[in-house]
Amino acid sequence: MQHHRYLFIGGLHRSGTSLLTRLVAAHDAVAAISDAPVPENEGCYLQGAIPHTAQHGRPMHFATDPRQHLTEGHPLDRLETRLRLEHDWNPWFDGDRPWRVEKSPVNLTRTRLYQQLFPLSQFVLIIRHPEAVAAAVAKWVDGPAHQLIDHWLDAHSQMQQDLSHLHAAMVIRYEDLVASPAAVVSSVHAFMSLSPSRMDATVRDGNLDYGSAPRMTPSQAERAAAWGYGPGLEVRPVGPRLSHPLRSVRTAAEDAWTRGKAITG
Repeated sequence: MQHHRYLFIGGLHRSGTSLLTRLVAAHDAVAAISDAPVPENEGCYLQGAIPHTAQHGRPMHFATDPRQHLTEGHPLDRLETRLRLEHDWNPWFDGDRPWRVEKSPVNLTRTRLYQQLFPLSQFVLIIRHPEAVAAAVAKWVDGPAHQLIDHWLDAHSQMQQDLSHLHAAMVIRYEDLVASPAAVVSSVHAFMSLSPSRMDATVRDGNLDYGSAPRMTPSQAERAAAWGYGPGLEVRPVGPRLSHPLRSVRTAAEDAWTRGKAITG
């Protein structure tokens, strides 16, 4: 049986998980789920090991639901869960390659369980300006903008706590990805110890669609500043947040990020 390394990509809905997955999976050493009869080829719908009903993964709800925060010692933290996940996912990956990338928004709250199930797995979590996310999901979710932004802030506070438990994790921002896709994706590939892959993609900045989105309150902006976000879709330069047990890999990922990266202020 071929043993694969898994890269799990997660993030709140409309944060850029699908875009990032497509770009990362363009590498010859990476397989992705494709042509699956589920939304956005998300692996959470293709498996029976972890319950996933209409109440699981609800936009702007799941990430602060304690029942969906799966960590070490959870009842699903057992070999049977891993075997069932791989059995159910196997038919949907588009090739037999060293790396498999599985993308689902709910991976944001499953990182610590997945690390237990797949000890050599790595994680990339993508975030996007809270005002843009709130505006983008408004068509799906009832609730005032300030409430949706509060959810964003609480979700990423929990994510920050989870990061301290992960051996190999990387946080990138949607805004950095659309500004410098080649540099950011090269950094992700370096994080995976993969050689550079030529990429000439031009990516449209979807935040341009939400110039009139409701602004964060001063207290919300104070919390969002840790991620480089300010009111009025402001984006301040910040470096990548990443951890990896090998210093050489961390350095390679940081160097790839720095080369050619140009973030808008």
